[in-house]
Amino acid sequence: MRDEEIDFSDLAEQGKDFFKRAVLRLPQPKATVTIRLDRQVLEWFKAQGRGYQTRINALLRAYMEAHRS
Repeated sequence: MRDEEIDFSDLAEQGKDFFKRAVLRLPQPKATVTIRLDRQVLEWFKAQGRGYQTRINALLRAYMEAHRS
């Protein structure tokens, strides 16, 4: 989709004050850790290709969210 194809007609116009109050929220940097995993687990994730550490993190986050009290 090109910029010219975007329909902005349903968006409210934002004044300068809107952006003056904006807060920049940068993602928290990830911590570097050492974790012991079963070799088969690690090999399987690595076989999925690039981004395997991100996928492991996503699964751990999903587990954490599901088990919060």
